[in-house]
Amino acid sequence: MQNAQPHPLRTLVAACAAVLAFPAAARALDPASEPTWTLSAEYTSDVTGVVSGGASRAGRYLDNLSVELDGDLEQAWGWRGARLHMSGLYNGGGEPNALAGTLQGVDNIEVGAQGARLFEAWIEQDLGGSATLLAGLYDLNSEFYATEASGLLLSPPFGIGSELASTGPNGPAIFPSSSLAARLRIGDAGGTYVQAAVVNADARTLGDHGGVDTDLDHGLLAIAEFGSRAALGAVPVRYAVGAWRYTQRQDDIRDLTPDGGPAHSIAQGAYALAEGQVWGSERPDGPQVDAFARLGVSDGDTTDFKGGWQAGLLVRQVFSSRPDSQLSFGVHQGWLSDKARANLSDVPADPARYEEGLELTYADRIGRFTIQPDLQLIRRPGGLKDADDVVVVSLRVITPLF
Repeated sequence: MQNAQPHPLRTLVAACAAVLAFPAAARALDPASEPTWTLSAEYTSDVTGVVSGGASRAGRYLDNLSVELDGDLEQAWGWRGARLHMSGLYNGGGEPNALAGTLQGVDNIEVGAQGARLFEAWIEQDLGGSATLLAGLYDLNSEFYATEASGLLLSPPFGIGSELASTGPNGPAIFPSSSLAARLRIGDAGGTYVQAAVVNADARTLGDHGGVDTDLDHGLLAIAEFGSRAALGAVPVRYAVGAWRYTQRQDDIRDLTPDGGPAHSIAQGAYALAEGQVWGSERPDGPQVDAFARLGVSDGDTTDFKGGWQAGLLVRQVFSSRPDSQLSFGVHQGWLSDKARANLSDVPADPARYEEGLELTYADRIGRFTIQPDLQLIRRPGGLKDADDVVVVSLRVITPLF
């Protein structure tokens, strides 16, 4: 009888526990030392189905387990000004976008390859003043091209613009696969700051086929962002502008070389975003309304999108008796590049100029669980002018494990 192989989730949790074990032993020897370590885990499950339009009327179940470890290395081991962050994922279930047939996706925990991954593992070091340096396996979208007010929405473009999300040999270093990176920030992330990062263009991590890429054969993705806060009338607004560029040419989505292979073009782009509170109740238990708007553009040679935009509202504490109640509405458009439209015309098909989505979602906490029903309408799915609108209904349940 063969021995059973350990489940990847157990391996992930055991690794985090092993990291915690050393500082715990150190505290036993020196009760005066109080290192700060935080271990948490959260399970998210979605039931997502197409109820109108799409390839078929059906539903899919998919899930995401996230385990995170954060530690203050100065308190733990005397490494002054350093902190550690590690996170792992386990994703399973179906692929609802195969039913919806959209270009940008409908569920932000859908993955192409199920399984366990080491998502992030980095150390951030204070450099003095307001400067910090981060290095390791890194999620680009955790600090770049991100708005907190769009975080409740399920549609992937509200996380990061499709014109950047669809670049690189296998996508940039965003969920679910990170890559080796270094990030330098000067200033306060909650105030005025400038930050820049160089990220391995080949997004692969432990758990992906081939593991972490260390040879940099596909070059780097360089990105920079400036952000600050200002008052727009009586409204406090956070704003940021950024630009990105790959150091190595990418496959062109249409142009060919004389021998029939894909031509190579520079992949680059820029974005701008803003968010802030636009209304707040005078009562401490009343609702608060935040708004966000984002705009991105790209070269249009190496991706199906030459740009796009997202905008929406987030209402916190919708009901005074329900402090965790939240309501969010968002709209997004992904603008198809000329080359992408030409490729669709070759099929043949009648290409649209953009794919558009509208989303309405509500979340509330009931006991230990956060329950979130969600409704999406996708217009011109697949970038096709004559395609029927797709209506997607989802139910998300989030459970903190520890």
